[in-house]
Amino acid sequence: MSYFSSLWRNEQSRGILIQIFVLVAFFACFSWLISNVISNFATLNKGFGFDFLMLPAGYDINQTLIEYTNRSTHLRAAIVGLLNTFLVAGVGIVLATVLGFVLGVARLSRNWLISKLAYVYIEFTRNVPVLLHILLWHGIIVNTMPHPKKALTVGEVLFLTNRGLYVPKPIAETGIWLVWLGVVAALFFSVGFARYARARQRQSGMQLPVFRVNLAIWILLPLLAFFAAGQPISLSFPALKGFNFRGGIQLPPEFVALTFALSIYTAAFIGEIVRAGIIAVDKGQREAAEAIGLRPNQVMNEVILPQARRIIIPPLTSQYLNLTKNSSLAIAIGYMDIVATLGGITLNQTGREMEAMLMVMGIYLIISLIISAFMNWYNSRVRLVGR
Repeated sequence: MSYFSSLWRNEQSRGILIQIFVLVAFFACFSWLISNVISNFATLNKGFGFDFLMLPAGYDINQTLIEYTNRSTHLRAAIVGLLNTFLVAGVGIVLATVLGFVLGVARLSRNWLISKLAYVYIEFTRNVPVLLHILLWHGIIVNTMPHPKKALTVGEVLFLTNRGLYVPKPIAETGIWLVWLGVVAALFFSVGFARYARARQRQSGMQLPVFRVNLAIWILLPLLAFFAAGQPISLSFPALKGFNFRGGIQLPPEFVALTFALSIYTAAFIGEIVRAGIIAVDKGQREAAEAIGLRPNQVMNEVILPQARRIIIPPLTSQYLNLTKNSSLAIAIGYMDIVATLGGITLNQTGREMEAMLMVMGIYLIISLIISAFMNWYNSRVRLVGR
């Protein structure tokens, strides 16, 4: 007993003992949970397995990015739901990032009206639960948008109705590989030119128009490849036939409402993150940049934002994760994501709640880890390196 007391009085050994006790308690609780699940399964005469994924799903999905019918398997239905989740998260992150940066800069505008409008938007949006935003925008689209015969249109190309958004559908034809080759070539050139421009600026202080040059390359190279291959992409435009549109791509109202609601909600938080990052940059940096004759847009793009970016990225990662996980609220308006398919209808039909929930949780965990890994890698590329 005295030996244990001496160990406990020693700070280093006490820390090790506490960690051992915590690990033992954790594994004891985990073992109890597993044994409890096994005994409950035995009482209910249920097995554990994933063979149900090969059974016919027997239900329709309102948006499919790959071929799917109600005779497809539950596994394919889960893949369709997962792709729908990826689509909402990807489009939502892009829109929220663009809108958030605009709001963050607008909050710091010297124009009183612009600054106050951005403030009101941010305070209203982020203080209302995201589920209410989703229900609100879904109700607006379904109940206030016109019928297909009176659709709101942009150039007779885009059509917005209470049945969703209709956009042209690109159709790949022979020779499309040459266009993809042009895209890959533009990617390699833009990366190489950006590195060359940074190296030259470090050596001589001369700035090259990286954005304009890369934008031109991204437009010209694929465009040249497109015409060289004989225009291998055609467009199927939506056209009103009978009581609905035919052709093109239909984005259901559930997708439009969910993506828009998640984007404007997350953008409010991103706007505050951007504002905080810009404010955190010492005002002497701006004054020094203005003293050497840089224009206001150059001061913001070349001096302020590169330094603010190192502060913005860590909390921005959390917002990307929140948007992705908030997409699970799609089930409230009937959008068929991974929660509605695998964690909803499939679970109810097969009665495999344990397996279905474990898969859904694992999928969201993997997606979150991928987003975190990418953002951490990017953060390591732009952070300040201490001497």
